[in-house]
Amino acid sequence: MPDIAARETPAPQVSPDNPCPFLRALVAGDYVGGHVVPLPELTKTIGRATGKTGLPGLDADAKIFMVAQMANGIGPFSQLRSLTKGAILDELRNGPLDKHGAGSRILDQHAVVHEDEIARLATFGKDYANPDGGAERGLSASDIKTFMAANFQRAKDEHPPSYAILHFYYPLLMLGEWPVLLDIMGKGEGKDRYLSVAEVRTLFVDRRFPDRIVARLKR
Repeated sequence: MPDIAARETPAPQVSPDNPCPFLRALVAGDYVGGHVVPLPELTKTIGRATGKTGLPGLDADAKIFMVAQMANGIGPFSQLRSLTKGAILDELRNGPLDKHGAGSRILDQHAVVHEDEIARLATFGKDYANPDGGAERGLSASDIKTFMAANFQRAKDEHPPSYAILHFYYPLLMLGEWPVLLDIMGKGEGKDRYLSVAEVRTLFVDRRFPDRIVARLKR
């Protein structure tokens, strides 16, 4: 079983217009607010979750800041608003980072979690040795690459004209989702590092992080 931290109080309301599972868990855990969050605060919070320090930590923070800055729009007004006010987490739906069906489809437009899509995710993985003992289903970097390619192809098959135009954009967006989750929440090292399907399910369904991530966030 995943080492998920139990909550003692009910989770705060998470807006359906916040489609990012990681950000939804941050809001539910009361690590950040659910509306406007200043970019430095959001960057620092996510940076703690990565567990990276020194130069790797600075590099991670720079990338987090850039992504957060464009989350609500890439126009001059949107950029200025993000820099001066912060990211609006409950207005991310249909923004520049929304993949509009080209992603995993685990969380739909109404923030409903689809268990069949989690089951589909598991089919792209394999059983890995759990550092905590036993084995569990997970996805390595290679498995995740195959999964993301299949997600885009599924969307492209359903909407050929529109997705052909976005052939490069959506796959680029995908690099900021599952590979990042693997980097932050993965278990094991090197080629044996994997993202636990059980922990992914808890992230989406319960909006909770594993204990090891919670420990980093509380530092």
